[in-house]
Amino acid sequence: MDGPRQPVTVESDLGSGIARALSLLTLLAVLGVLGATGWLFVIYPDTDGPATEAEEIDIEVSEGMTLRQLSKELEARGVLKDPKVWALYMRMRGLDRSLRQGKVRFRAPMTPEEVARHATTRLGRIQVRILIPEGFSRFEIAQRLHEYGVCDANEFLHATEDASLLASYGVEANDAEGYLFPDTYEFDDDTRPRRVVERMLANWTRRYEELQAEYAEQFRNAKGWTTHDLVTLASIIEKEAAVPAERPRIAGVFWNRLTSKRFLPRRRLQADPTVQYGCVAVPEAAPSCKGFDGRITRAMLDDPENPYNTYRHSGLPPGPICNPGKAALAAAIDPEKNDYFYFVARGGGEHHFSTTLRQHNIAVKRNAQP
Repeated sequence: MDGPRQPVTVESDLGSGIARALSLLTLLAVLGVLGATGWLFVIYPDTDGPATEAEEIDIEVSEGMTLRQLSKELEARGVLKDPKVWALYMRMRGLDRSLRQGKVRFRAPMTPEEVARHATTRLGRIQVRILIPEGFSRFEIAQRLHEYGVCDANEFLHATEDASLLASYGVEANDAEGYLFPDTYEFDDDTRPRRVVERMLANWTRRYEELQAEYAEQFRNAKGWTTHDLVTLASIIEKEAAVPAERPRIAGVFWNRLTSKRFLPRRRLQADPTVQYGCVAVPEAAPSCKGFDGRITRAMLDDPENPYNTYRHSGLPPGPICNPGKAALAAAIDPEKNDYFYFVARGGGEHHFSTTLRQHNIAVKRNAQP
């Protein structure tokens, strides 16, 4: 006789079915997440952006700007298609806290990965190529840097007076005037002013060392002259010489005025640019500088309150009046040997040189503007 029948376990079969379904759903969910993650990291980074034509788009990434704000701005400017996906991509890669501050340049059309690199690395920097001409003062350099968007003019001037920075480059002066080497530079947009000054001082140091090697004998013979003296004289030569070939001759004239007993008043350089510089650098010191508009007046030439007035003060002015180039520095250390004490402009940037005051006065009348 058959034994007792076992009851059918409907609940057990139902439970195992649910478990299998849950396992399947979990597997599908995992596969879905893996698939989405794979798409996000493998396919999405190289997808095309919305732009169809080449365009440079500059976006200001301000301090405190969030990834969400940036992604929406990128969408609005036509750089990204879906800001939410890009923001997720950035967070998944841990780049959400690496955004570059300042102005960032995006070069559409771009893939999401290219957008990410420009937003977080130096690829997005905006480089500014800027020419600093020979003879520019630090005030003129500050203005040009500001106009080109490199840095703030006042902050740059403040950096040129940083005592620790000047000392690190061996500049024995109160500011960097004369040591900001004129050249063509490339700076990132919104470069720190101190970094700009460092670049210029380093360039000056390199060029001056080249001169010391090239004119070793002349430097040995320049006893009693400091580097600051030579730079100051070179700055005056730079401002007076419009024609490069005349730099050594003008240097010879100034050396003669400083050293010869025949030139009176003794050791007076009598250089107009020094007077003008005083009205820019220390206008409050001289009453004659009030309302200075760049033009020189007789009152300015006669004003002893201007410390840079080489008509009223003997020897070199307190410091450089501009930033001379290598040729002017070379002329200061290796001037032409001549007997000239005077020179006057005769047109085309050239000068007429004279030995005596009588000859000079005749040349002045001959070359006077009609």
